[in-house]
Amino acid sequence: MIEVRGLTKHFGSQAALRGIDLEVRRGEFLTVVGPNGAGKTTLMRILATLTQPTEGQVRVGGYDLAQQPAAARRLMGFVSHQPLLYDDLTAEENLRFYARLYGVSEAKAQISAALSWVGLTARRGDLVRTFSRGMKQRLAIVRALLHDPLLLLLDEPYAGLDQEAVVVFRKILAVLRRRERTAVMTTHHLERGAALADRVAMLVEGRIVDEVPTSDLDEAALDARYERAVRGR
Repeated sequence: MIEVRGLTKHFGSQAALRGIDLEVRRGEFLTVVGPNGAGKTTLMRILATLTQPTEGQVRVGGYDLAQQPAAARRLMGFVSHQPLLYDDLTAEENLRFYARLYGVSEAKAQISAALSWVGLTARRGDLVRTFSRGMKQRLAIVRALLHDPLLLLLDEPYAGLDQEAVVVFRKILAVLRRRERTAVMTTHHLERGAALADRVAMLVEGRIVDEVPTSDLDEAALDARYERAVRGR
């Protein structure tokens, strides 16, 4: 589903990513962990076609992001730690706009179901700027899933989630696993990320310094391996 070769990203003289190679199989859940400033959000923004790399090639679903970004974008949903919603539209209007962009069939029924999943039916006609951060994140999650993407990109998705949203989010991820959807999640919370993932990639100072299937290690061994990766900077 994802092929990354020689990916670098510079902001002026500052290198955020330094020659990343990465593959994610269809149906796999990959968690990318690393300390703050490791380059996790930069990597996700490139995968989501929101930022262009300085060098390297990225393919999603067989599409080259440099040449076919629109085609690749239709395959993916993106959940950021920033909700990326229109504050002056209602919850329902945000979802309707997104549904039109992606050509969602039976959009009215899909939107009603989505709002029900995250407990926002009663607030469907309220402006998003009146929502709490947790409510915005709940809406952002179902917006990203509205067109049933093959790939879900999750950049620190637990940031700002209220407890109700955490429960809903876990249920949604369980459904995605059963549907064999591909997911990539970034987090600095190793245990939470590893509990969901098939594989963990450790990103430190813009480089992937270690990768490990979660089935190979128990929690204590994974913690120790991560600590060695971070200290090895």
